[in-house]
Amino acid sequence: MATQSIAHDSGLLGDDDDFDPVFERDDPALPEGRYLDREVSWLAFNQRVLELAEDPTVPTLERANFLAIFASNLDEFFMVRVAGLKRRVLTGLAVPTNVGRAPADVLSDISDKAHELQSRHARAWSELVKPDLTAAGVSVVTWESLTDDDRESLRDYFGQQIFPVLMPLAVDPAHPFPYISGLSLNLAVRVRNSKTGRQEFARLKVPQMLPRFVPVDPSASLDQVRYIPLEDLIANHLGDLFPGMEIIEHHVFRVTRNEDVEIEEDETENLIQALEKELLRRRFGPPIRLEITEDMDDVTLDLLVRELDVTDQEVYRLPAPLDLGGLFSLSGIDRPDLRYPPRVPTTVMQFQPVESNATADIFRAISQQDVLVHHPYESFATSVQAFLEQAAADPQVLAIKQTLYRTSGDSPIVEALIDAAEAGKQVLALVEIKARFDEQANITWARKLEKAGVHVVYGLVGLKTHCKLALVIREEKGTLKHYSHIGTGNYNPKTSRIYEDLGLFTADAQVGKDLTRLFNELSGYAIEKKFKRLLVAPLHLRKGLLKHIDQERRNAEAGKPSGIRIKVNSMVDEAIIDGLYRASQAGVPIDIWVRGICGLKPGQEGMSETIRVRSILGRFLEHSRIFSFVNDGDPHVFIGSADMMHRNLDRRVEALVRLVSPAHLTEIASLFDVAMDENTSTWHLDADGVWERHSTDESGVPLVDIQDRLMLKTSLRRRPRARR
Repeated sequence: MATQSIAHDSGLLGDDDDFDPVFERDDPALPEGRYLDREVSWLAFNQRVLELAEDPTVPTLERANFLAIFASNLDEFFMVRVAGLKRRVLTGLAVPTNVGRAPADVLSDISDKAHELQSRHARAWSELVKPDLTAAGVSVVTWESLTDDDRESLRDYFGQQIFPVLMPLAVDPAHPFPYISGLSLNLAVRVRNSKTGRQEFARLKVPQMLPRFVPVDPSASLDQVRYIPLEDLIANHLGDLFPGMEIIEHHVFRVTRNEDVEIEEDETENLIQALEKELLRRRFGPPIRLEITEDMDDVTLDLLVRELDVTDQEVYRLPAPLDLGGLFSLSGIDRPDLRYPPRVPTTVMQFQPVESNATADIFRAISQQDVLVHHPYESFATSVQAFLEQAAADPQVLAIKQTLYRTSGDSPIVEALIDAAEAGKQVLALVEIKARFDEQANITWARKLEKAGVHVVYGLVGLKTHCKLALVIREEKGTLKHYSHIGTGNYNPKTSRIYEDLGLFTADAQVGKDLTRLFNELSGYAIEKKFKRLLVAPLHLRKGLLKHIDQERRNAEAGKPSGIRIKVNSMVDEAIIDGLYRASQAGVPIDIWVRGICGLKPGQEGMSETIRVRSILGRFLEHSRIFSFVNDGDPHVFIGSADMMHRNLDRRVEALVRLVSPAHLTEIASLFDVAMDENTSTWHLDADGVWERHSTDESGVPLVDIQDRLMLKTSLRRRPRARR
């Protein structure tokens, strides 16, 4: 492939004024009912997570972790997606969903499926994971199962560490029903006054800052440890909290609230102040789900339903313990035999020092060739982090520009930007303070950066800046050189250890010019339409991808080589899906690798017969986005930040960069070859929208785990020899 022509490539990227794809829901060439419901598809994704928790071949503590992930995922789904549908119904803005159904009908379907999945989730804990943990010497026990000595020890712990922070709140004519915070675990307590005989109700919040599972004997050996749920320990000491009262009933419950954030940016002068106020309001969103233990009596339930104003459909009756997201706390147990084998990420070959005690020259390596890094198989610390830290310390570096969507609490990335600013360099940080559920953390970082002299901007009004970009300007022999990083994942050292992502480092002058313009527009007022090696949303990305898809369709009709391969987290956008359907009708082979939601129906006769859809879940969170087009033998391959969803293509600034190195194109092709191979462990989506797991062959032998294979492959890459 003639890579020297890339700087002037305007074919499928730049001059698209003659291509204006129109999305027609009533396209006569495509049938009605051609999309899968996005909310139901999301629940199917979370079911795949649950299936990993149910899998006895997965290490036991990892199965507990998948149970916690399922619970956390479902919490967010209710707080955002279910809350949004409910808001549409209540406000009368009952806009049909992506499959044309009324929100009220979809809410009913979600309720049925969510009830089924939460019950299955509870059974997976009580009947599968908990017994296996017990067999391995990690027991979660009840108060009733303890010995007198155990109870005496826990009474001391309760009195010293728990009792002082508990706050029982009575409900009577002088004390109205208290506010129940979202996702908090609570005890509903009914007591009888021994003097008057009057029954009263009290609410007791389980403190979230205390360990969810309390060690019964902290000195026990690690191969035989027991834990008791904190709420169980508290429930068996209610007499200390209500002296002189008879405890009639006590039950655990949990409320989920609408916690989505809405800000009218065009009417807000100070975005940070407006967001802080909105975060406070979020705490008081209306309830959308009430989880109760299955033994709750009708009197207590009726009181909660009435006071919280929830419907019967929004009540989830489950066996104890509630909130299995608390199983995350078991991750601190030092039992490597119950986990995935430990691994250390390698340093990508180009960034490995040629001498064992030397430090790699990141800029020299990038100037010699484009470098593609695959996390977490290849280290974030010795690539992205080292790139920015060297830039901060290098006297030849004049400026650093970077987007920050999410980062860790003690981020070395932020510290590098601060060091650079304090060294007198020009530093621009575009902090997306509207990153959902990370708003407060990003506000904190923005203020810290501003105090250090970093130029902090918050992007464009009405758009979230989701692209993952870093640009370093370096003076070399009297000229300025651009060093760029474009990634598929956040600049977060912690999540980089468990999120699968790709990142391109390049000194290509055209990419540098593209990023310079893009950063100027992000700190200014608008996004230009055309870039040379980038596809940028919201104005150009969908149109650019549709042009590539349509080119494959035309190539297939002309008998030329064609093919499309896409890897995303979510595939929902109707225009993209319809473009893929049309390409399939022309005979284009299409592979879709999706982690989460998929609104596309594969294998439908006359519409999508050439489309295969696979999903991979496992030790790492598949997070990279890749778009690959055969293009008559001259492959066009992009990586970047965008999923195929309306919000990504219409309401976010996203960026894809085209890969040009033949080695990188081969690497991406190999990745898809393994992912779509019938001998690889995946979930298959059938023509009816049902996901089926394929993890063993006909003899019951486990299929290939792509993540294990990639770990082995990267660990075997050789270091470069020292130059003599």
